[in-house]
Amino acid sequence: MTQDPDAGAKEALRLIGPAPSNWVPDRPGIDHNVVLVGGGQTGCAFAWALRRAGIGKVSVIDAAPDEAHAGVWLNAARMNLLRTPKALTGPELGLPALSFQAWYEACHGREAYAAIDRIPRTDWAAYLSWYKQLLGIEVRYGTRLDRIEPTGDHFRLHLTVGGAATVETCRKIVLANGVGGNGGPYYPPAMAGLPASHRAHTADAIDFAALRGKTVAVVGAAASAFDAAGVALEAGARAVHLYARRDSIASVPISRSRGFPGAYDNYRSLPDAVRWQQAVRFQQSGSTPTVDAIARAVAFPNFHLHLSSPWVSARMEGGQIVAQAGGAEIRCDFAIAGTGYFQNPNTRAELAGFAQHIMLWRDRYTPPAGQENEYLGTHPYLGEGHEYLEKTPGTAPFLGNIHVHNPAGFVSFGVPIGDVPSMKRDIPGVTARISRDLFLADLDRHAVRMVGDVAPDFGRELYAAAIGRVGSAAIEGGKRP
Repeated sequence: MTQDPDAGAKEALRLIGPAPSNWVPDRPGIDHNVVLVGGGQTGCAFAWALRRAGIGKVSVIDAAPDEAHAGVWLNAARMNLLRTPKALTGPELGLPALSFQAWYEACHGREAYAAIDRIPRTDWAAYLSWYKQLLGIEVRYGTRLDRIEPTGDHFRLHLTVGGAATVETCRKIVLANGVGGNGGPYYPPAMAGLPASHRAHTADAIDFAALRGKTVAVVGAAASAFDAAGVALEAGARAVHLYARRDSIASVPISRSRGFPGAYDNYRSLPDAVRWQQAVRFQQSGSTPTVDAIARAVAFPNFHLHLSSPWVSARMEGGQIVAQAGGAEIRCDFAIAGTGYFQNPNTRAELAGFAQHIMLWRDRYTPPAGQENEYLGTHPYLGEGHEYLEKTPGTAPFLGNIHVHNPAGFVSFGVPIGDVPSMKRDIPGVTARISRDLFLADLDRHAVRMVGDVAPDFGRELYAAAIGRVGSAAIEGGKRP
């Protein structure tokens, strides 16, 4: 039996009461207390969490022109099913009526929810749209952050809004800007010289229909690579060849060994050596594609898997790509890199004015022999509130007001930050840090407020008639009973 998902959610919101009023004092010349960069699942969940914390003047911006083009779920994400378990706590942040399960059961019934193994991607996108609309979260689409300019105790944000340059100010920034938010898509060196007309990254909007009848090469063997291969085959590619550098497909989800609450809840408190070793272990084990992602591609007889075959070179010849891989020369019409992302704030234009002051893991920790890893070393070393830290104390104190909630936090916090597994722990944690920082920054004003006059709930006249009143019982011997 289906129901209206709004009804249960609105009743739950009624029962927890209205959100607190904004307690953050206004400051002259400040447009926003917090700007959330990214209007996807993370930005919207943060907007809700900050509202419940009584923090007003929060703005959510997104460079995408509209909701349909924002985030990954209707764009770069190509899996049929989400990779995470369906029962993980997500944007509902502890309010069950706002959960995916509550929404899905209201729309399709309890039996339908029990029948799905993992969440269909398009259903997740529909749920997030419902969540945003139900909570009245406004996202300013078509608003791109070009540069962050620190100015005293706040930031000047250089934005492009609807094609026009403008400047707005804020006190806090949350970078909830997705997988490439502290770096960008990674291309293997062999693909770097190929023209854009013949290559793409899985992060790109790929015209798969144009690949019909073509021979396509996919470089990489993680989930996004298999997803791209599956879509290309479904679109009618003549053949798809997937090239993996390992001699087998990674099949051990090594991070599950630390998925228990003790490790999850306290990961940031682990010594640097332990966190680094965990990150290296994950890198060495490899990112595992899902069973259904592999089966989707393997089901096609024109899908070809090449193990121990990293691309070592590639060039254009006669309108085709000619590459060397696995000791053989191969030819294809188009190549897709499913090789993930790099994380390095020094490469981001919006951080360019001060990125050199951001502490990276390589600045903080020197790994023992055998655990060196350049890729992990360029991840930012984040504080407990996901804030940037200074490489040299005193050179850039404003960094503590920029909070990172994207995959750049992986080495520091141990899970894919920004994905569903990070939400339960990290969104409340970052929200609490933002609240604390804003409160302490205006402590003088709050201290005055906390010792200010408070109107009485009632006057003396309420109890005056009872003062000294003698009861009806007689008082014997001059003593009260």
